[in-house]
Amino acid sequence: MPLSFNSVSHGTIAFGFFNIDSDMLLLDHYFFFANELCEYISDIAESDGKESFKMICHVYYISDNEDIGDLVGAIQGTQYTGFIGELYERFPFPKNLEVFKQMSNGFRKQAIVKEIIEKYARYIEISIAVKKSGQGVEIGAYEFNRASFREMIKYIWRGGYPRWKDEKRPDYVMVLREKVERSCNGLFKGIVFDE
Repeated sequence: MPLSFNSVSHGTIAFGFFNIDSDMLLLDHYFFFANELCEYISDIAESDGKESFKMICHVYYISDNEDIGDLVGAIQGTQYTGFIGELYERFPFPKNLEVFKQMSNGFRKQAIVKEIIEKYARYIEISIAVKKSGQGVEIGAYEFNRASFREMIKYIWRGGYPRWKDEKRPDYVMVLREKVERSCNGLFKGIVFDE
């Protein structure tokens, strides 16, 4: 489930997985497929950090909270509104909490998730920019300091809350870790991934 992360630009915002059967992540009003966000972060890791770094990427953007939906109501099965509600109608919250784990094969459902989110979201172009000093990152309108951004990366590595099922991570998460650990970019220096 999404957790609260501190941003420099917008205060505390939600970031994370929001449905265990999907590999989509939300960042406040932005929605990314996890493999795409991991690729963007991997591209940053491959930059040397000596110069500022900027790339253009695409996200789904839902401006209206009603169109996003009520996550708590969807989890409880009491209110299926907006994108999240429709997604939970298709992939309900498990009745048995022991199976409440992030699925590593969520990428296989991307076509279904795209079909649903396109009813509610605009597909927009944003930039991801890293300051030359490696002390911060801007993801579209949202700015994060180095510590918060690194916590977001570790959240993806863990599979958020409730973690990856059987601690089995998708290949794109394994590639992310490898590139981050090999990076000479100061943004990632000293990052430690828990097992």
